[in-house]
Parts: sequence; structure tokens; C-alpha cells
Amino acid sequence: MATAPPGPPAGSGLGDPIPAVTVLGVPVAVCADVFDAAVALHERGGGQIVTLNAEMTMAARADRALGAAIAAAQLVIPDGAGVVWALARQGQRVRRSPGIELAWRLLEHAARQQWRVALVGASPEVMAALRSRLGQALPSLQLVLAVHGYQEPGAWPGLEQQLQGLQPDLVLVALGVPRQETWTQRIHQGQPGLWMGVGGSFDVWAGVKTRAPGWMGRLQIEWLFRLIQEPSRWRRMLSLPAFAWQVLRQG
Repeated sequence: MATAPPGPPAGSGLGDPIPAVTVLGVPVAVCADVFDAAVALHERGGGQIVTLNAEMTMAARADRALGAAIAAAQLVIPDGAGVVWALARQGQRVRRSPGIELAWRLLEHAARQQWRVALVGASPEVMAALRSRLGQALPSLQLVLAVHGYQEPGAWPGLEQQLQGLQPDLVLVALGVPRQETWTQRIHQGQPGLWMGVGGSFDVWAGVKTRAPGWMGRLQIEWLFRLIQEPSRWRRMLSLPAFAWQVLRQG
């Protein structure tokens, strides 16, 4: 099983490097507020944001392309409870920072600051519903591009060129792991703005799916809620005990 190489420290909200540690060889930033860190990253010219959980950590150890994309990202945040637990075992006390919450705060900030926003991914139906709901929730949002992820293979080069030409301030990508990370890592090179993979966030914002109740989040069992919603995820969930065992083996 390949282990992803550690990446460089990400930037902090004060312009100084954020301490970066590794969880099973995968880098993750340690900062007080991921939103402040993300806004500061935008001010420095932008970069890629990755939301790391236990499942993605194990995938990165097995998938060199995903591991390389995470290592090259400018900000890797502790999205999952397992990553927070693993950091605590190293003496690093951080709050869990769900990617869906950071992404929404960035959309709200984008609406206030008149940032140009692009959305890529999900199904055509979800994207249509999302555009409608965003228009109601954030009427001042400057949405310069909103395209679903079920494009024909021949359409992607033109879409990528269009996206790069727009030079948005915020790009949210919902293509699933690992594609959203590896695609973003390739496309955002030389581009300004924040580029962030958001997994199933579009589905939630569009009203197609729901997040786990708050009490499940507090008990750190949101994974169970996702499994109930999507029983087909059970094979992927096997990475959770494997993650815990590897962390315990490292002491």
C-alpha cells in the first residue's frame, strides 16, 4: 500500500505558515479557524482546499494520484471525526471542520464580497435545483458558471477552458472522491481563487439529501447516517476500522 508523501504547510489567516502534521502520512493543517485560513489563502492568490476524513486518508494511501493531489493542496482541513481523533493522539487539539459548512460560509462571504463563483458537478437535476435555491438564499451571489458533472467526455476540455478563462474567486467541485481532488489539482494550476471539492454538498443544498441530525454529529456517528441513506457505501465504510487500527499501530 503506497503512502502519500507529506505536503508543505498551508498558509494561515495571519499570513504565516499554518503548522501541518500528517495522519498516516497524509498532510493536514492545524489551525484555529479554517474559514479565516481559507479567506487568507484567497487574499494570497488562492489555491486548492481539501476536506480530509478517515475514508479519504485511506484512499490516499492506496491511490498515488489522490495522495499527490492532497499533498499539493494549499489547505487540507480536518473534515472527519477520525482525523480529529488521530490528531489528538499526536497532541494536536483541533475542532472538526465539516467541508459542507466551510463551503457554505465561503458562498455567503462570496455574496457579500461580490466574488465570482463557479459550481461544477452533481447531476443535471441537482444542479438545476441548486441554482434555484441559491438564487433564493443568496440573491446577490455572482454565479458565473454552474454546470453538472454528467458531461460527455468530449465536452470536458471546452468546459475546463471556459472555467479557466472566467478566473472565478471560488470554485466548488462535486465530482466525488478522488476525481474532484485530482481534477481540481490539474485545472487550478496558475489560476486565482479558491478551488474546493465538496462531495455531496450540492445534493444537500439542493434538498435532494439531508445531513445527519446534530446529535449524531456530536456523537461522531454521521457515518452511520450516510450508510443508512446509501447502503451501497458499506464497502467504503470498511476503511474506517482499518484507519483506526493503523492509527493505533502508530501509537
